[in-house]
Amino acid sequence: MAKDRKPDAGRSGGGAGRSGGAPGRGGSGARPVSTTKGGAGARPSGRGRTRPPTQVVTQQRPWGLIAAAVAVVVFAAAAITYAVVQVRQADAERIDAIDEIAGIESFDYAAGQEHVTTPVEYDQSPPVGGPHDGNWADCTGTVYDVDVRHENAVHSLEHGAVWIAYNPDEVSDEDVERLSGLVDGISGRLMSPYEGLDAAVSLQSWNHQLKVDSADDPRIEQFADFLTFNGDVEGHYPEIGASCENPDFAASPLVAGDASTPVGPSDAPTTPTMGAEGTTESTTE
Repeated sequence: MAKDRKPDAGRSGGGAGRSGGAPGRGGSGARPVSTTKGGAGARPSGRGRTRPPTQVVTQQRPWGLIAAAVAVVVFAAAAITYAVVQVRQADAERIDAIDEIAGIESFDYAAGQEHVTTPVEYDQSPPVGGPHDGNWADCTGTVYDVDVRHENAVHSLEHGAVWIAYNPDEVSDEDVERLSGLVDGISGRLMSPYEGLDAAVSLQSWNHQLKVDSADDPRIEQFADFLTFNGDVEGHYPEIGASCENPDFAASPLVAGDASTPVGPSDAPTTPTMGAEGTTESTTE
């Protein structure tokens, strides 16, 4: 009779290890089964911590600021250029001497002309000096719409004023407006129409006259700017510092051909009259 075989201890332990039970129950010699492919040192399975994707930031050029800076530079350059041109133009038009005004005529009426109440027959038309009325025409930038009495206007010239006269038949309303802009509100100037004037516009100061054919002639402004209250021109006007204010005359001006009538303030002649004859010295080039 055959004897029963004893179970092999090694195989029975291994068999237990092969069963579907938990690891380690198959005996002390059983080796734990790794749950990952990487062995004992591998990370456990499942979703692990990952590095976020790197964000690439493209630096944008500040085109708006660049365009604004360029615009500022261009504007500044244009402004500087304009200013330089204006300064050069002003220098070119500036008058430093009476003979720089082409076509101006100079006369020789001495200071202290006689005050009269009778009409005066002047050698120049409009007059630039000689005997005159004791009351002066207001010359505080006054624009008259009547041909003011000439004897009163000459007294204004004696006080340093510039008188702009125009032929109403030779200039337009726009011309009158343009001329008014050189007079209105500027002390030492007056303006009026002048019947029978042999030019479109005539400018008078004591001992000086300029006649032009157009109201936009640049010499008009040159004459007015240089000779208004200019006491530095030799023989220009006798009564430096005298007033141009006569509001009564401005309100009720005497007209050419009117009889002498006391209107507003008066002053006495400074010295005895030296006569009313004048010598024309034209500087026309």
